Amino acid sequence: MTHFKYLKISKSKKIRFICNIYKNAPFIVFLHGFMSDLEGKKPNAFLKFAKQNKLSFLALEYTGHGKSSGKFTNGNITKWSNETSVLIKKFVKQNDFTIVGSSMGAWLALKQFQQFKSQIKGFLGIGSAPEFLENLMWKKFTKKMKSETIQKGILQLKHGNYEYPITLQLIKDGRKNKVLNKKIKSKINITMVHGQKDEVVPVSYSRKVLKIFLNAKKKLVIVKDGDHSLSSQKWLKIIIKELKLII
Repeated sequence: MTHFKYLKISKSKKIRFICNIYKNAPFIVFLHGFMSDLEGKKPNAFLKFAKQNKLSFLALEYTGHGKSSGKFTNGNITKWSNETSVLIKKFVKQNDFTIVGSSMGAWLALKQFQQFKSQIKGFLGIGSAPEFLENLMWKKFTKKMKSETIQKGILQLKHGNYEYPITLQLIKDGRKNKVLNKKIKSKINITMVHGQKDEVVPVSYSRKVLKIFLNAKKKLVIVKDGDHSLSSQKWLKIIIKELKLII
């Protein structure tokens, strides 16, 4: 059973998170994807792995996600990235950590290198989607979709069985949070795991992430038949194996 906790980070903001600490042990910090939460199989698998290996663990739900406060439509990359930094400062403190980012979580993970570069000792990306708002959404919107977003400030984007409320402020904020043009010199282990059959984010995004790391020990794992979420037991086994190698 996962023990969720809440942290009040302002008068109106309450973040739900999981934190399990072993004294002086390095951390695994897990960042979930867009419109996701901590109820899924991935955070549980990483928490279990951390406990088995006596590693500390931290994961959070950004505002507007899961049971954290706030409306999803008020959120953006800047806010979610800042919330992540607040929790890392509070719980990880000066400890080293390996950061794990799923989909949008990999974008937020890259943002953390701007603050915690010397503490981040490894990075695992799963179906990494940095800068997806511009490249995988806005650029693919039809003229009609773009004008609706601009006029109404929001577009209900249907994708498969899901509907994503995409706001204009979210798209504009994404443009201010470019990460693929900034080189990172950290000498760390980095692995990108990507499903071969990912229909949401192309494998090229994982390659783009690897390119910005100049001195890292880099690896790309393409999961045969793998989808975007890579949440089944057999795929989680592959991911955990890679995480073990990074640590």
